[in-house]
Amino acid sequence: MAAEQDSLLPPPPRPAAGLKYRRIVLKLSGEALCGEEGGFGIRPETLHHVAAEIAELQRMGVQIGVVVGGGNIFRGLKGASAGMDRSQSDYMGMLATVINALALQDALEKAGVPTRVMTAIEIRQVAEPYIRRRAMRHLEKGSVVIFAAGTGNPFFSTDTAAALRAMEIQAQALFKATKVEGIYDRDPVRHEGAQMFAHLSYDRFLADRIGVMDSTAVTLCRENKMPIRVFKLMTRGNILRVCRGEEIGTIVD
Repeated sequence: MAAEQDSLLPPPPRPAAGLKYRRIVLKLSGEALCGEEGGFGIRPETLHHVAAEIAELQRMGVQIGVVVGGGNIFRGLKGASAGMDRSQSDYMGMLATVINALALQDALEKAGVPTRVMTAIEIRQVAEPYIRRRAMRHLEKGSVVIFAAGTGNPFFSTDTAAALRAMEIQAQALFKATKVEGIYDRDPVRHEGAQMFAHLSYDRFLADRIGVMDSTAVTLCRENKMPIRVFKLMTRGNILRVCRGEEIGTIVD
């Protein structure tokens, strides 16, 4: 059945000129799907905005993998801090990422973008199990691939899952879309005079214990020379700008 579906897809678009990156992994936090107001659940307007941005990029020929978090529904660490078993609460968080992935898939398909959801834990009724070579084949055929359920293991964040998938599918960069413009020396929401970094080394990021991404993800990127670009999600056109190599947000390399 999957082969028949693939044969019905239009040929993948040719990469447009002026793009620095042709295959990327985009990391979206679950909270990002709530919009700038934050809160709980999925905000349809935000979902459609994200889908439109990804659709524009896909039509330009960029191969896009997306890793989505689940913090807008359930966060494993929060459950563990309330007394739950850490492994159990992390598995619940993985299921939350599947919900977000299915919502994003629906929005992308409504925007005319062929999309596959692949999960690190098997839920065959709603998504494909993650297989690296199959994921790469989907990307080559022009589908957006959404990686859900993290790494499939407790005690690992979806940031680490994004770094891992970026290595596995041989992406050229890992993009982390957030609610703020980049990485700051202090929380820009609480401190009006916070200064944004245009560039950070992996070592400086780890030494300063910057909380934008967890240290496991950054260490994995450092060991494999995977650049990380942190930028604001809700600014229209930002995803395209970073694919062109424009100096927005913060680059960690």
